[in-house]
Amino acid sequence: MTSDFGISASVRSTKALDLTTAADPLDFRRGVHLESGTGAGKADLVFHDRRTLNASANETLDLAGVLTDAYGAAITFARIKFIAISAASGNTNNVIVGANASNDWVGLLNAAGTITLRPGASFCAMSGPVDATGMVVTAGTGDLIKVANSAGSTTVTYDVVIVGVSA
Repeated sequence: MTSDFGISASVRSTKALDLTTAADPLDFRRGVHLESGTGAGKADLVFHDRRTLNASANETLDLAGVLTDAYGAAITFARIKFIAISAASGNTNNVIVGANASNDWVGLLNAAGTITLRPGASFCAMSGPVDATGMVVTAGTGDLIKVANSAGSTTVTYDVVIVGVSA
């Protein structure tokens, strides 16, 4: 398994002056390439799915032994190297990520932290290519990610991608 992921922002800000136009070009890019394995610069597990939550519903993504890969095998993450969650642009309600009641995965957020994804919004976090640790998952005590629909009016759909290691 090989993985490539990244974030980028290209912005060109301009301002008209008396005789010229000043420009401030920004080209920000960070990327990671991971080979197959479990150490620094490596990953051996991936989970991805498009999921729908009913009005006011929530679910818990269990990073240690409940999620399955594309081939139907159970996945147990020891560390996460990349996570992305994206709310569908057609949603009416927000998608809330984080703050599970117990055994909350704190590798990204603290125990009470949440991220609110408005319709069409996305977030991602990634470890650097030389980071062997990544974001730690502790099976049984720190391995649950809560995802919730913010309101009772309509369903929400979201996409999730998680790349990590088994050891």
